[in-house]
Amino acid sequence: MTVHFIGAGPGAADLITVRGRDLIAAAPVCLYAGSLVPAEMLAWCPPDARLIDTAQMVLDDIVAEMVAAHERGQDVARLHSGDPSVFSAVAEQMRRLDAAGVPYDVVPGVPAFAAAAASLKRELTVPEVGQSVILTRTSARATPMPPGEDLATLGRSRATIVLHLAVQRIEEVVAELLPNYGADCPAAVVAFASRPDEIVLRGTLADIAAQVAEAGIKRTAVIIVGAVLTAENFTDSHLYSAARCRGVY
Repeated sequence: MTVHFIGAGPGAADLITVRGRDLIAAAPVCLYAGSLVPAEMLAWCPPDARLIDTAQMVLDDIVAEMVAAHERGQDVARLHSGDPSVFSAVAEQMRRLDAAGVPYDVVPGVPAFAAAAASLKRELTVPEVGQSVILTRTSARATPMPPGEDLATLGRSRATIVLHLAVQRIEEVVAELLPNYGADCPAAVVAFASRPDEIVLRGTLADIAAQVAEAGIKRTAVIIVGAVLTAENFTDSHLYSAARCRGVY
């Protein structure tokens, strides 16, 4: 048997990969976070599948379900919102499965920041404006950030910065970014990206916190800050340039 860690995408059920959908349809056991994974995905599970909502479970109990399935010879579909490579807490599950001798694989998914960029209709890497993206979070109500990964330090590059799990403390986020980015730096918040109840806010560091408070956004949101959000007069990418096609560099 195999435990399949599957990126369930940002919220819309049809943004899962075909591979992920097919693995769900074949797995007799499905573990999912009911607060984050769309219920429509469970309709793909076999009719007699064991469905386990992990939203209120602790890590040891979740792993115990996987080990028990392994002992029964049953595959497991373990659904994680977004993409498993970012803020998914799969590393500690994999560590325990390694210790228990339980095989697993990983199926990538659409990350929340990509869905947010799509909703904003913006590329996060714009020629001569911003070519680097920092994916990060804050320490509030979570494990501490490693030394040197605080927003004041990361912000020195003025690269496009994307924050997960931070909208509840948007005022503190703004305060930490202001010295490096300035009050007029474009900022956006996308909550419930790709879902029917999606909320998109656009502004600057000067007003984005007030917009979040007025909209009542408290969770499931991505914060994006950087000049790429409003860039218009930028150089065309070299990728499709006439000079490249002629072999001129």
